[in-house]
Amino acid sequence: MQDLKVGQTARVAGFVKGEGGGGRAYRQKLLSMGLTPGTEFLVTRVAPMGDPVEISVRGFSLSLRKDEAASLLVEVCGERQ
Repeated sequence: MQDLKVGQTARVAGFVKGEGGGGRAYRQKLLSMGLTPGTEFLVTRVAPMGDPVEISVRGFSLSLRKDEAASLLVEVCGERQ
């Protein structure tokens, strides 16, 4: 997810398993925030140093830190014009 740029859309493909995934509790937190597999989101802002990144998902804005975002597996869908 760290390779996404402002204006790109992506889809949640799943979650990283093992140590890099942040654990079951963190996965549950992401799921409760609406980041379920198959959900599309738009990258709306990225901080100058790349942390945090703001996404628009299900009609609201959500900011994720690099380590939080790294636990998501995403598929790039395209770019908004």
